[in-house]
Amino acid sequence: MSSIERLEVGQRMSRIVKHNGTIYLCGQVAADANAGIAEQTQTMLDKVEVLLAQAGSDKEHILSATVYIRDMKDFAAMNAVWDAWVPEGHAPARACVEARMARPELLVEVSVVAAEK
Repeated sequence: MSSIERLEVGQRMSRIVKHNGTIYLCGQVAADANAGIAEQTQTMLDKVEVLLAQAGSDKEHILSATVYIRDMKDFAAMNAVWDAWVPEGHAPARACVEARMARPELLVEVSVVAAEK
């Protein structure tokens, strides 16, 4: 039977779950919810990098990402930051959907699945 490892476990969720060499991150949002879409996207991705490192992975090992964006008018600006962040040749499978956020000032959120290094 394979083991499940949970890191930074809270009542509602774990920030990281590891199982059979696969890493699942909970949804990540911006460090400053009052910033614009570009800064929110960058600080959100910075948080993803920190969690991946903590879990024994990195952005070159991301398998898939689901991006939730409050308004598709911000799609191009979000993608500009995303495209600069993803290492060339390592783009994950990705979906992007318009969604209501938990707080109205949040513009973007991402959920990531990655492989261990």
